[in-house]
Amino acid sequence: MRKILVLLLGLVACATAHAAMRSETVAYNVDGKAMQGVLVWDDAVETPRPGLLMVPDWTGINPVNIDFAKSIAGKDYVIFMGDMYGKDLRPKNSAEAQAATKPLYANRALLRKRVNAAFDQLKMLAAKHAAPIDASKLAAIGFCFGGTSVLDLARSGADVAAAVSFHGGLATDDPAQAKHIKAWVLAMNGGDDRGTMPDAPAFMQEMQQSPAPWQFVVYGGAVHCFAQPQSHSPPGCVYDPPVAKRAFAQMHAWLAEAFAGKT
Repeated sequence: MRKILVLLLGLVACATAHAAMRSETVAYNVDGKAMQGVLVWDDAVETPRPGLLMVPDWTGINPVNIDFAKSIAGKDYVIFMGDMYGKDLRPKNSAEAQAATKPLYANRALLRKRVNAAFDQLKMLAAKHAAPIDASKLAAIGFCFGGTSVLDLARSGADVAAAVSFHGGLATDDPAQAKHIKAWVLAMNGGDDRGTMPDAPAFMQEMQQSPAPWQFVVYGGAVHCFAQPQSHSPPGCVYDPPVAKRAFAQMHAWLAEAFAGKT
C-alpha cells in the first residue's frame, strides 16, 4: 500500500511539474539584424487557442515582462513577445529605454517593419505547431510603446484579427494609413494621461477612415501605465488595479468578438 501511495504521489508531482507556463526564445532577423522574441504558453492545455503578438513597454523583453506575458496568456492564449530592438539591446532603465525607442519613433516605417516581422514570426510559429496556436485566430496587444507598435501594425494593413493598445501613443506619421486597416482596433487610454491624450481628437478623426470596427475607451482618473502591475512612478505612470481589471475584461471581450467576426 505504501509503495502504491508513493507511486501515486510521484505521478501527481510529475503531472504538476508538466502543467506549467513555458517560455522559449525564438531567434529571427529583420534586414539582417538578429532579433530574439519569447514564446509563452501553458503546456497543460493541449487545445489550440488564439495566438497573440505582445509588444511590451519600452523596457522591452526582460524577466518582468515575460512574467507579465505569462499572467496574460494563462490558459486562454499563446503569446509571442516580439523584439523591437534586436537581441543585443535590453534596456536596463528608463534612460536606456528612451534611447532605444527614439530611432523607432523617428522612423515609423522602421517601426512598422519590425512589428510586422514579429507578427510574421507568430504566424510561422502557428504554422509549424511550435505551440498550441489556433492559426485562424491571431491578434496583437501592446503596452505604452508596445501599444503604439500594434496600432502601427494595424495601420500597415496587416492581416491581424485585432489590435489592442493599452495606454499606447496615439499619434501617427501618416493618418491616411487608417484606410488600410483590417484589424478590429481597440485603444484604451487613461483620461489623465498627459502623454497620450492630447493626440486623442486626431486619433479619433483618423480612425473614422478605418473600414474595420474600432473603439476608443478612456478611463477617467487613470494615468499612463494603468494596466502594468510593475509600474509605480507617480504621478504620471501608475498601475491602477480596478482600471486594469476593466481594461483586460474589455480586451477579452473585444478579442472574442473579433475572432468570431473573422471566422
